[in-house]
Amino acid sequence: MLERIGQEAHCKTILLYHSLPDEVDTHTLIRTLHAAGKRILLPTVVGEVLELRMYEGEQALGTGMSYGIQESNGGLFTDYDNIDLAIIPGMAFTEEGDRLGRGKGYYDRLLPQLDCPLIGIAFPFQIVPHIPCEPHDIRMKEVISV
Repeated sequence: MLERIGQEAHCKTILLYHSLPDEVDTHTLIRTLHAAGKRILLPTVVGEVLELRMYEGEQALGTGMSYGIQESNGGLFTDYDNIDLAIIPGMAFTEEGDRLGRGKGYYDRLLPQLDCPLIGIAFPFQIVPHIPCEPHDIRMKEVISV
């Protein structure tokens, strides 16, 4: 099901994340889309915010200081208007697109800056009937269960 992510010709720049062991694996998707000529962005934790960095291959990944997440050492990307698609992690989602993060608010601060389709990917057990939401919470356009 993940094969269709980013396959549309108009999707040239895609925000992804390098998954943790308890998340849907995104490593192959990152490599596949990058090999297909897509510009892949990965978040890097810097203080209280996520910086977006260009993925330049597995050799350009390093272990982040904050959470041990593999982060890109590629160039800084700040042209958020040119992101065509964003794949967003979560601990849980509803079918309507509500999202529960890990509680630090990194994506709560990033998502309002994005003007592109937001897609959550999750295991079936992560799709729940209800998640408490606050006014600042941003819904995913779609949630894909794998």
